[in-house]
Amino acid sequence: MSATDGGGAELRRRLLAEGDAGQQQQQQPQGQESPKQPQQQQQPPECATTENSDHVDSETETEERMPDEKYVDEMAKKLPQGTNKMPEVLGYVLSGLPDRWKNWVIRGIFTMIMISGFCLIIYGGPLALMVTALAVQVKCFQEIISIGYSVYRIHGLPWFRSLSWYFLLTSNYFFYGENLVDYFGVAVSRVDSLRFLVKYHRFLSFCLYCIGFVWFVLSLVKKYYMKQFSLFAWTHVALLIVVTQSYLIIQNIFEGLIWFIVPVSMIVCNDVMAYMFGFFFGRTPLIQLSPKKTWEGFIGGGFATVIFGLIASYFLCQFQFFVCPIEYSETEGRMIIECEPSYLFRPQEYSIALFGASKTITMYPFLLHSLSMSIFSSVIGPFGGFFASGFKRAFKIKDFGDMIPGHGGIMDRFDCQFLMATFVNVYISSFIRYASPQKLLNMVYNLKPEEQLQLFNQLKDSLEERNIINL
Repeated sequence: MSATDGGGAELRRRLLAEGDAGQQQQQQPQGQESPKQPQQQQQPPECATTENSDHVDSETETEERMPDEKYVDEMAKKLPQGTNKMPEVLGYVLSGLPDRWKNWVIRGIFTMIMISGFCLIIYGGPLALMVTALAVQVKCFQEIISIGYSVYRIHGLPWFRSLSWYFLLTSNYFFYGENLVDYFGVAVSRVDSLRFLVKYHRFLSFCLYCIGFVWFVLSLVKKYYMKQFSLFAWTHVALLIVVTQSYLIIQNIFEGLIWFIVPVSMIVCNDVMAYMFGFFFGRTPLIQLSPKKTWEGFIGGGFATVIFGLIASYFLCQFQFFVCPIEYSETEGRMIIECEPSYLFRPQEYSIALFGASKTITMYPFLLHSLSMSIFSSVIGPFGGFFASGFKRAFKIKDFGDMIPGHGGIMDRFDCQFLMATFVNVYISSFIRYASPQKLLNMVYNLKPEEQLQLFNQLKDSLEERNIINL
């Protein structure tokens, strides 16, 4: 018998079975229902299982599907849903408000708390910002991995959680070590016990990764190859999204606090103002992934972000604390923020031809770069949030966590920040950054003594030819 005949026979058997069931139901008294009917009504129509779907999977097919639809609802129940979570006191005080306004008030209160905390961290200086970036990174990674760990607990896969955190530690050792070597390599190399770590940092990082790689291979179980490799990829994607962006944020901070504060505040402004415009004026849906997002909120938030970015940049350009690169002072033994501000942060005159007449205006050149960043944060930045929304919808969860009432988890607040950090780092390296004397000096110290002497003589001859020094 051919495959077509077999399929036709199977279809005929199903039709006959359905016809028999229909006849039995018609023969029952009108006041009674079929005993199977209530069970069918209790099943959600969108949750396809082997009991109510048209296609009945075999045991092998059921085992190979990961994550399968029948597990998604179960996983969602185990994950925190934090948007509607609120302190009991606030819940009692706001009990008389409609749910829509209650959520608006809760969201507004904790937004102000987070902005105040952000300002306090900035006051603590660059070290406080770096520690905060590390803490946020770890929490975001935990929220992403917890979803994968739900799959791990269902299937009993070995070592997934331990391996995930091991790779997080390894990647942080590599990336933060790179920053340490770049900005503090000269000072660290003077300590004999640490010189080995600086010189062979990348080799040590690779060895640590190889240990995790071998550990993963040894943990493979025949029955769950596909699931384990899927979760291995899950971990690495989480590392790419979270740890790499955290590394770029640290690099942006070292270029000057203004390169960190302005982009971060732009994303916050865009998120707040898009929510405000959408709440009061939103009528036209923007994207299917986020049904509550509207074109009115998207456009209104964009204009507000551009205006806010120019005002904030103009204010910060006037303070040395925000515009100077962060460097390590060997004499003082600490990080310092002292410099002669570059031309980007000094007023410059620009001639503009307007209606046939030339007009001169004075402004900080950084405002032009601020305009580029504000446009990116308004147009492309929200897609980081849309990406996170699609991820959450795939697993039928509302939030990544429940840490912040009215907002969800930490990842719910920083989904757009990571994309913005990458843009700022690329923008600086493409249009702003110049060679750092500290990095060059660190490379010189790693040369052999005869190579250092050769470099010194060539540099001295070049400086004498240009009459910069006279020896």
